[in-house]
Amino acid sequence: MSGDGANTATVAEEEYLQSLFWLHEAGLPMTGANLSRAMQLSAPTVHEMIGRLERDGYITRASDRAISFTDSGVEHAEGIVRRHRLIERFLTDVLGVPWDEVHEEAERLEHAMSPVLEERMLAAIGDAKTCPHGHPIVAGARLAGVPLADVELGARVAVLRFENEAEDLLRYLKASGIEPGMEGVLAEREPSHVVLETVDGQRIALTTSVAETVSVTADPSPPPRTALPEQLVLGQRYGR
Repeated sequence: MSGDGANTATVAEEEYLQSLFWLHEAGLPMTGANLSRAMQLSAPTVHEMIGRLERDGYITRASDRAISFTDSGVEHAEGIVRRHRLIERFLTDVLGVPWDEVHEEAERLEHAMSPVLEERMLAAIGDAKTCPHGHPIVAGARLAGVPLADVELGARVAVLRFENEAEDLLRYLKASGIEPGMEGVLAEREPSHVVLETVDGQRIALTTSVAETVSVTADPSPPPRTALPEQLVLGQRYGR
């Protein structure tokens, strides 16, 4: 297959298109190295799929290996990301599935979703604007944030979203007690971990690498950025 690639992406290609779109949305360079870190996959594995995406007409690569979407690629990526986040919100709000379980379910459902079902799901979720992990359902509506790991001690914090939606990471975040929309104060900041104290007195501890994947607004605020940790350290137990 080559050329336009429209409506013919494989499930594996769509997974990569989603991650590339997240890099694009977050303002991070679309490179193989960043894609490898975002997906926590080996460089050779990612390099092979990038070649497939280029051959199939979804991306182009510049001489410096920077990746860009083609028109077909960005349309396809936006569509799969929108469907994924919509399904997650529907599963959580309408069917009552816990938010740390919906990502994998959405991955299975998003590839065969009809436009009619998409419209019905949109009607069912009402005025919800984000997935349950805080990402905008409509492309371009993302709010700028900073990693929780960057926030200084004593700063007031509001949780925007979880940037990495790997299943084990979401389970860790859910078990820790943190939620998008939660507000509090950064009560501890150590090399190994941070502690967020919520307005109701709950103390939520996250390893520093996990706190890099939690985007927040903060006052005072460090410069906005989206982090890509080299590895995720979940720790031996949840919370403190």
